[in-house]
Amino acid sequence: MTPLRIGILGAARIAGQAIAAPAAATGHRLVAVAARDRARAERFATVHGVERVLSSYAEVVEDPDVEVIYNPLPNAWHGPWNLAAVAAGKHVLSEKPFASNATEAAAVRDSAVAAGVRVMEGFHYLYHPVTRRLHELLDNGELGELRAVEVDMLMPAPDETDPRWSYDLAGGALMDLGCYGLHAHRALAKWTGGPPRLSGARAGERAGHPGVDEWLDAELEFPNGVTGRARCHMAAPEWQFSCRLVGSRGEAVAENFVQPHLDDRVTITDARGRRVEELGRRSSYTYQLEAFAAHLREGTPLENDLDDAVATMQLIDDCYRAAGLTPRPQRQPDPVT
Repeated sequence: MTPLRIGILGAARIAGQAIAAPAAATGHRLVAVAARDRARAERFATVHGVERVLSSYAEVVEDPDVEVIYNPLPNAWHGPWNLAAVAAGKHVLSEKPFASNATEAAAVRDSAVAAGVRVMEGFHYLYHPVTRRLHELLDNGELGELRAVEVDMLMPAPDETDPRWSYDLAGGALMDLGCYGLHAHRALAKWTGGPPRLSGARAGERAGHPGVDEWLDAELEFPNGVTGRARCHMAAPEWQFSCRLVGSRGEAVAENFVQPHLDDRVTITDARGRRVEELGRRSSYTYQLEAFAAHLREGTPLENDLDDAVATMQLIDDCYRAAGLTPRPQRQPDPVT
């Protein structure tokens, strides 16, 4: 496979884990990077083997040697810079959430379709054997008929100055964490008669950050009657990123389905007893990059497409409204970069 030629917007910590390490593992090229702080970009390039440092995000997007843009910027800049990359004819691997709201997500989708480029939302967990095993347990009937789904996305609080606490930067627990829980529910549509609908949500604001959810709980219902619960908390006592599937014959729990490189266990309990399977700690981001490369080079279908990204953003917006909060505002492209 011809290596992808990747340009990176920003030198965020997640970029090392989500694109630089997977590219090194799979032989793809990191062509260019830019950051607000050029010295930070230069350090990132030195550590991760990026070929050159440019002066702005716009230069990365316009670089003729870059064919794929990786966008790990704060949430508010996902939509604008995804649109800029699409306008430049680049494919995009965007960190989740896809945009600030569903309207912006639809604009990205429509622009990408019109331009004939591919844009992938970074729900990397889908491509790891842990999630594939959960789905296999439903496919082969080991759990029986699915009855209930529970996803918990909990973490200790980041610093008060973190952009995840900024309404203007499209922050909040649901945007940062809960989107995984909602997406994990939507990924079960094959076994539940279709995607879930929201039946209720409640949330608590972060003190000192009006409109920003510190926590949000969503209740969901599938067409065939399966119930779902997606809980997220960005100021919890400890980390918990778990997914539990309850069926008529048993249940399965992925202890950390979003970070399987740290904990790859799936615990299955049924009439035969309790057993623990370990599915491998190879990074889910590496599986994701392999899937995106195969899609671009060979046309292999992706697990999540542009319509999926828009539908997930719509569910996020619906959760905010149901909980008495407002969806995140759309921003214009950052003039500084």
